[in-house]
Amino acid sequence: MNRSDVLPEERFVLLHPAVPEEAPALAALHAAVAEDLTRQYGKGHWSSAPTEKAVLRGMRTSKVFVARDGSGVIATLHLATKKPWAIDRSYFRECRRPLYLTDMAVAPELQHRGIGRRCMEEVKRIGGEWPADAIRLDAYDADAGAGGFYRKCGFEEVGRVIYRKTPLIYFEMLLGI
Repeated sequence: MNRSDVLPEERFVLLHPAVPEEAPALAALHAAVAEDLTRQYGKGHWSSAPTEKAVLRGMRTSKVFVARDGSGVIATLHLATKKPWAIDRSYFRECRRPLYLTDMAVAPELQHRGIGRRCMEEVKRIGGEWPADAIRLDAYDADAGAGGFYRKCGFEEVGRVIYRKTPLIYFEMLLGI
């Protein structure tokens, strides 16, 4: 049985902090997702993938989390207290301790099986333990974007912008405010 044969009910997704030794696997995961999105939607901002060096830099500037199964890394995301360059705070509600979610990826052959949604449940748990007041993110405002996914996970759309010619949707989830 390969990893795409496992049903969502059989998976329990738990996020763990990534370690530097996982940089090659994380770069490969992001490359596979970029390739899959490009195949489906054509070339766009989603078509580039980080190098191993960029993955390691991400581990220094944010907290990188991974979900693993017996075959290796199946999902990843970054959480940081520092605002990403494409986020405009004026679109979000006031809070003292926001977390910014970036660089989420789920192995293409495992998408649409509940893994991403389970990762979002873990993000809420981690955010509550951080402690954080809100989770904020942006998604491409395009067919290749994940706006519908974030809405299904309970995030609220708080704005739409064009940042450096790239249409984005801002999303937020408040945590216990």
